[in-house]
Amino acid sequence: MLIIYQVFTRLFGNSNNHCIHNGDIATNGCGKMSDFNMKALAEIKKLGATHVWYTGIIEHATQTDYSQYGIRPDHPAIVKGKAGSPYAIKDYYDIDPDLADDVPQRMHEFEKLVGRTHRAGLKVIIDFVPNHVARQYHSDSQPDGTSQLGGNDDPNYAFSPYNNFYYIPQTELQGRFDMKGAALEPYREYPAKATGNNCFTPYPEISDWYETIKLNYGVDYPNGGACHFSPTPDTWHKMLDILLFWASKKIDGFRCDMAEMVPVEFWEWAIPQVKEKYPAILFIAEVYNPAEYRNYLFRGRFDYLYDKVGLYDTLRGVVGGYMSATSITHCWQSLNGIEQRMLNFLENHDEQRIASSHFAGDPHKAIPALVVSACMNTNPMMIYFGQEFGEAGMDNEGFSGQDGRTTIFDYWSVDTIRRWRNGGKFDGQMLSEEQKHLYNIYQKVLTLCNEEAAISQGLFFDLMYANLNGWRFNEHRQYAFMRKHEHELLFIVANFDNQPVDIAVNIPSHAFDFLQIPQTESCQATDLLSGKTEKISLLPYRATEVMVDKHYAKILKVTF
Repeated sequence: MLIIYQVFTRLFGNSNNHCIHNGDIATNGCGKMSDFNMKALAEIKKLGATHVWYTGIIEHATQTDYSQYGIRPDHPAIVKGKAGSPYAIKDYYDIDPDLADDVPQRMHEFEKLVGRTHRAGLKVIIDFVPNHVARQYHSDSQPDGTSQLGGNDDPNYAFSPYNNFYYIPQTELQGRFDMKGAALEPYREYPAKATGNNCFTPYPEISDWYETIKLNYGVDYPNGGACHFSPTPDTWHKMLDILLFWASKKIDGFRCDMAEMVPVEFWEWAIPQVKEKYPAILFIAEVYNPAEYRNYLFRGRFDYLYDKVGLYDTLRGVVGGYMSATSITHCWQSLNGIEQRMLNFLENHDEQRIASSHFAGDPHKAIPALVVSACMNTNPMMIYFGQEFGEAGMDNEGFSGQDGRTTIFDYWSVDTIRRWRNGGKFDGQMLSEEQKHLYNIYQKVLTLCNEEAAISQGLFFDLMYANLNGWRFNEHRQYAFMRKHEHELLFIVANFDNQPVDIAVNIPSHAFDFLQIPQTESCQATDLLSGKTEKISLLPYRATEVMVDKHYAKILKVTF
């Protein structure tokens, strides 16, 4: 079972505990790829991770000047934050110079990072950002035999299947944001290019992805959306070259940003070609439209999709108390057989931190959600660095603002990660007892995912339908299910309530037939979270009694 540890690369190793609002790299500092040494990677693996998603690896627009290394500066008006967004790619063929100890050796340092990660028994995932690039995209590391994006475009056409970008001909960009920033002269773009979030006017707003431009995959958006896929659009070939370039660096997977904004026909064409050369490489799609799930899985050939609008949104609602736990059942039922292809998570760089006042305000409130999302199926689980310590994400870093998210735009240091690292000792001495306790729960749950065959490969049975309007079971605040593999059964109850509960869970006859488990008046069960044993009954005519603490869960293991 895949357990993905997403880490924002430039923040991980930054030990500066005196960062200032909107500080530059000289003032606030920046973590490096070298911070992921063998000790750091061993600790990530010890948490239960199988993969590390290094977010923000590829070179993106920034306000930091690297012109002495032959890298063109970016106009500050079209860079979000001092550090810049990792999703405004400036050079698809290069490593972000912020992450290197020796800037000219940045690609070599990345290759060494991949090697270290593999030696630590972990696999490497990086971003592929296919829908848009930075407004001043320019590759200074373009391999021989490849050409620049937009290099052969005819900007007299709003759309041409031969262009890499979309244009607003004979019109200058007139952004509804500060077009000057800290520069002496305003940013100029003529003719204007369409903005990354499908804004096909020269007037992008501050709420648009104004720092990016949309890539053209052969869809004529300006004139009704007709598709021109034959002959194969030039952009397809260029993006396939980029995928093959990074696959050759021995990475193990791509997390594909906003994959559904790129036509599924491209993925159908490109992914098999990459997998022909690199059969084991994974493709994970950020897709938010459930109506497109099967299209991107079966036609587009993705391995996994984000389960954001289903399980994430539901669990957030249940944790927050404004949705019923019965909604969890509707989540997996709505997937109708593809639930094993969904990537579960409770945090990532786009979402607000659990511990922030925007979400739960207390990281322990999400422990039952952690157990549900990690243990209810065989699909991948992802956590975001600092989540395991209850990182609150409530700093006012700069461009990001105090929004409950850890910044992806600013130079900053993450408090819980800095404490955990403790100058590279990774001894946890700087963490509070509460943070250590939370970490231990995360480590227990995530390691169980691959230690217990019933979780990593077992059958799943939802018990909720037999417990609606239960005498001693609140279906709105508790969720119960079973996992079974060979002679091992896991009886799992998650309590989202703010008080301990002494409940009785009905197990229907169908569960005994489906899972092929024996009926018993009394059997010994071990709680895999606490290590304690207790006696429970497993009968179709008598409810199974169990006590569960507030904001917690029990994973009771029975061996036959």
